[in-house]
Formats: sequence, C-alpha cells, structure tokens
Amino acid sequence: MTVVDDPTERFISVVKFYLSGWHIKPLGVKKPLNPILGEYFTCHWDFDETPGSQAFYISEQTSHHPPKSSYFYMAPHHGIRIDGTLKPQSRFLGNSAASVMSTSVVVLRLLNRGATAGKPDGGEKYILTQPNMYVRGILFGKMKYELGDHSYVKCPELDLVADIDFKVKGFFTGAYNVIGGQIKRESTGEVLYEITGSWSGEIFIKDCLTGKKELLFDATNAQPTPPTVRPLSEQEERESQKLWRPVTSALKTKDQEGATEAKFKIEDRQREEARLREADGVEWKPRFFRPVDISRDEEGDLDWILSTNIDGATPEEKIKQILNIAPIITGSKPISKYDIPPHHPHGEVPTNGSTNDANQVEVDSLALDSGKDLVDCGEADILGPVGLIPIHREIISTVPSTRPETENEERRRSGPGASLLSARSVGSASGGGTNKGGHDDGGDEFVDAEEV
Repeated sequence: MTVVDDPTERFISVVKFYLSGWHIKPLGVKKPLNPILGEYFTCHWDFDETPGSQAFYISEQTSHHPPKSSYFYMAPHHGIRIDGTLKPQSRFLGNSAASVMSTSVVVLRLLNRGATAGKPDGGEKYILTQPNMYVRGILFGKMKYELGDHSYVKCPELDLVADIDFKVKGFFTGAYNVIGGQIKRESTGEVLYEITGSWSGEIFIKDCLTGKKELLFDATNAQPTPPTVRPLSEQEERESQKLWRPVTSALKTKDQEGATEAKFKIEDRQREEARLREADGVEWKPRFFRPVDISRDEEGDLDWILSTNIDGATPEEKIKQILNIAPIITGSKPISKYDIPPHHPHGEVPTNGSTNDANQVEVDSLALDSGKDLVDCGEADILGPVGLIPIHREIISTVPSTRPETENEERRRSGPGASLLSARSVGSASGGGTNKGGHDDGGDEFVDAEEV
C-alpha cells in the first residue's frame, strides 16, 4: 500500500487490504468466553515475502460494561499503523442474533504518505467501519454465519470513499457471502469504480470510465501469514491463552463440567475485583491504552489509543519502542512501568513485601495442565477486521446459563451495558441502533440484549 504512488490506486490497495481478511472466520459458532477487564494479547508476524520485516500487535480489554477491546498494529518497515476499538452491541432477531458495531471505527495510517508524512501522529489517514455479523438458526434449523449491511473505507485527504454492501441471503433468493460497492469522489459523488463478487471467493473491480473489469482479490487461494505467539511458559496470568487455559484444556478433553466450572471461577473473580475497587474508590485504568485526545487529531470514536508514542525515525527505532511496551517476542520480559498498580482490598495491608493485587486473576488454583495444547484460543488465531489484524480469541459476553445466581448478580447482568452476546461469536460490525442499517429478518425487530 505504502509503495503505490498514484493516490487513487493507493486507495484501491487499502480497499483490497480491507476486503482480504473477511474470509478468515471461525469454522462454526461456539459457546463464548467472556473477556475480562485487563486481559491482553500480543503477537507478531515475520513476513517471508520481505525478509527482515515484521509486524506487531497489542490488544487489551479496556472496558467490561460496555465491552470494549482496543488494539494496536504496526508494520514499521512497511509504514503501516492501525488503531481500533471493538465495541459490540448485541441484538436478537427471532431465530437470528446479530452483533452491531455502530460506534466502532478503525484508523489506518500510511506513515510515509500524505501532507503529515514523517510527523508524530502523521501519515495519510483512512477511516474504516465494519459490517454487521449475523448467526442464523439459533433456535431451529442449521446455524449459519453471515456478514451483512454497509461499511465504508474513507480517506478525507484524498477525497475518496468506498461504500461496501455486504449482502445477506434472502429467504428464497440470493446467495451467501455476496458483496457490492462503489468507490466515489466524496465531494461530488462521482462513481469511479464498482466492486462485485464474494468476500469468501473472488472480488472484482470495474473502472466506470473505461468499463474494464479485473480481479481485485481471490480469497479461495489466499494464504494468510500466521502470527507468532510467545509460549505459555512465558506468558503472564492475564494474557488470553494462559488465562483461559483451564477452560480450553477441559474443552479439549470434552470435560464440559470442568470447563464451565473454570469459566465461572474466572468470571466470579472479576466480579469480586470490581466489588473491591468500588469499595475502595479505585478507578480502573488500562495497562497499555489511554483515552484519545481529539486535540491531537485522534479519532474520538476510538475511545482508547496506545498510551506510548511510537515516533522513532527509523523502523528499527519504532520496533524498539514497541518491544518496550509489552512482551511480544519469545524470551522478552514484561516491562514493570506498564504494570497495573497493585490494589489492596479494603482494610488489608500487605505484609512481608507481598501485595494483594485485585487486578490479578489467580489461575494457578485452576489446575493448569502444562502438557495440553489450547483449543482455538489464540494458537489458531482468527484474523480479523482489517486484513492482518488478529482477533486473539472469541471475545463474547456472557450467555444465559443454568447456574443459580444471587440477586446482586442478576441485577448486574440485567443492568445497563449488560450483553448476552458480543462481537466474536456473531462478529464485528458497523451500523446499529434499532434496526439502523440492519437486515429485516422476516419481520423480526432488533431487540436489545439487555431487554431479553
């Protein structure tokens, strides 16, 4: 993308990058795992096509109610930076469920392009949204995963916008995974290109001036570059793979009861942490991310952005800055200055130099079995919303269970911000509101999960 000199062709390359990742999706709909506050995941890529170049990824659950997952991606040698926050909103539509991302955006910057190239927080800026995602057949019939509704890729500096329509299959007509769209001059509405095809197959682009149609991307033969994740033995207790290992290990041995018990133990611990923070007036602050600052031309809808400035003059300097934030490469150690400050439970004082950290989940007691592998919880990463960005696991809020709950737990579940489903089971999306940009599933209306 960053090596393309022609502005329009460069915009098309960003659209191609955006469309190239949607075919990498879960094989099926699975029971959810709740992301807990402060949970994080890191990984990196080594690109065989350009030896010596790498990309790095840091993500963290920055809010629990409402759920928000913030992430940072950078390929320093390629001059690409991506920042985003997933903010899923769950809806039920009769026999279908949807995840809507009405307030979520992704900001992609080509650091060596645009009027601010080379400056701190500079580069040619692209704003991207995401389609809604649906699961059909949750009550009866075959369960099916679909992308639906509109999303866009926009570059204000180039005065270009791509309006992409992810089309859902009708009851009697249509096909699965169909897309259509147009690339326009935003100021005039002039249509420059048309996009057709299937996001899980071949995608074509047609020049409206010449009538020439050519293949933009072929998902059927695409081979994504897999990310590399540090081994479990080096991970901290709050990292996704290690945190959920008791659950995934039990699932691998088909121990549903053990998996459920381990899952509840992690979730109950999080509720206790929240109670202690509230009792002591302690405000949660993310470890790696800070609130956006619109005075610095940061996109307000991101909510959170990486707290460290990555402003090195060379790719090597940028890599050094990134590796000083979080442990990403095998053998690297956590940086103490990014530790979440310890919180002592109300009325307790640590003794013998020890601390009682309410932001630390105790998973040692969950009987970790170091001899078993994970089940699709990061090792078989799902590559997510914009091409190479991985989703570290299925980020999904609590689904109804048969476990008896206390009156306080029931009130917390049904209160503002509670959700029954979230982005990773039924996807990540744009649109939102009451049937805003949504698909009319046989007359069923969107219903807030909180009201179900």
